[in-house]
Amino acid sequence: MSEVRQIKTALISVFHKDGLDELLKKLHEEGVKFLSTGGTQKFIESLGYPCRKVEDVTTYPSILGGRVKTLHPKIFGGILGRRALASDQEEMKHYGIEGIDLVIVDLYPFEQTVASGASDQDIIEKIDIGGISLIRAAAKNFNDVVIIPSKDEYQPLLNLLNQKGAQTDLEDRRHFAERAFAVSSHYDTAIHAWFAKQ
Repeated sequence: MSEVRQIKTALISVFHKDGLDELLKKLHEEGVKFLSTGGTQKFIESLGYPCRKVEDVTTYPSILGGRVKTLHPKIFGGILGRRALASDQEEMKHYGIEGIDLVIVDLYPFEQTVASGASDQDIIEKIDIGGISLIRAAAKNFNDVVIIPSKDEYQPLLNLLNQKGAQTDLEDRRHFAERAFAVSSHYDTAIHAWFAKQ
């Protein structure tokens, strides 16, 4: 039997919020706790759901004009900590790191910004750092974590939640990890293409 993991805490930080409300409703009904940043946190709270601020976990505000929000051991440790490895669990306990079981994130619209004829500076600011790092971390630890790397995966996750509740098996998590690396590969290819033309 595949290893089943319960979704208890979800980190949600998205640029595109359309279609997110139905997913949030189902996750809330399943008792999943929300952790978020900035506009996404405000959006979640506007729907009436409690949401913990990432900065309350990290004890750091969003800094450098928003360039650094989630890049912190308490966030990445919560994603990358291996649930079945006693030493990881001991370290997480020692450093007060809580597990994150689901990551819902999408990336800044780099290709759309390039296509709009924006300035180089505006384009560079649409090179996502935190988002791509969250995607890679969660996908790497698919043994324990579900990664939703774009709004295209909202409906597949909702379908899964409707079928199984807030739990996934290894095949589910591996599928989403494969989708995540497709997203990150496409994104980096687009960035490389832009730099190559300069």
